Amino acid sequence: MFGLSELAVILIVVIAVLAAKKLPELTRSAGKSARILKAEARAMKEQEGNAPKAPATPRIIQGETLPPTPGSERAGRTGDTPPEGRPTR
Repeated sequence: MFGLSELAVILIVVIAVLAAKKLPELTRSAGKSARILKAEARAMKEQEGNAPKAPATPRIIQGETLPPTPGSERAGRTGDTPPEGRPTR
């Protein structure tokens, strides 16, 4: 019987024979896509080089923790409150 590599070669040959008319167009399209991808990657690298450096230490944002409100078990997680004017579920 045939192995996986032989079946892959046969499949490639069959596709090449059936798609002989479209093959040059497909390769041209793949080449254009590769050039566009390279140009975009190069532009992103240049953009990263010009971007300001992020601070070395993470920012800490102070907040407050609210106690659970009565009936909050119906609203979902503990501490969740519905927006003003909206009924709970």
